[in-house]
Amino acid sequence: QVQLVESGGGLVQDGGSLRLSCVASGSIFSTNAMGWYRRAPGKQRELVARISSGGSTNYADSVKGRFAISRDNAKNTVSLQMNTLKTEDTAVYYCNTVPEDSEVATWGQGTQVTVSS
Repeated sequence: QVQLVESGGGLVQDGGSLRLSCVASGSIFSTNAMGWYRRAPGKQRELVARISSGGSTNYADSVKGRFAISRDNAKNTVSLQMNTLKTEDTAVYYCNTVPEDSEVATWGQGTQVTVSS
């Protein structure tokens, strides 16, 4: 199983920006769609952005136009640029394959994003 390590979270004011990064311990990006998920307090984990192995992207309506997902297969990294952040974006953010597959990769610890008003 590949290990995933997320980074880049932090505390930011409403309207601010952050860039999250995810590094995989193995080469899974070139053959799997990858995504960024988030879990807000008291809510289930949700998929917010997806990028296919070919580079096409999809976003949840709640983040469309504000977030941008990208990938670098050579570096085994996937990133999430988050702009115009809102308090409702506060959550722990994770990366993983889409759909998630425990035989391919295990969930990392995630990175906390807190947006203050």
